[in-house]
Amino acid sequence: MAEALWNKLGKGEWQAVSAGSKPAGYVHPMAIEVMKDLGVDLSSATSKHVEQFDKENFDVVVTVCDNAKEACPLFPNAKQTLHWPFEDPADFDGDDTDRRAGFARVRDEIALKIKDHLR
Repeated sequence: MAEALWNKLGKGEWQAVSAGSKPAGYVHPMAIEVMKDLGVDLSSATSKHVEQFDKENFDVVVTVCDNAKEACPLFPNAKQTLHWPFEDPADFDGDDTDRRAGFARVRDEIALKIKDHLR
């Protein structure tokens, strides 16, 4: 969600990529659903491993949950590294309605943080 949100909110001035320290191998269906609410299609998105990008030059590297911060390799070529600890919505319990609401809440929290950063 963060990659798509950053690309959308960056309005072509940024190119975001996303990766995980333990990628699931798929994009969670509820992430696809809640992003669709914003007109963003994640149906063809893939999960990637952070090691794909460890030699890249980045303006900003952002970790989005505490376990990612601990497992994320250092990016020595990053100009800035930020840690934004969000709950992992894939870990939410409850019925589909509750879990979807959790995904939407985290999506909105991520979007707000990105908007604040881009100001």
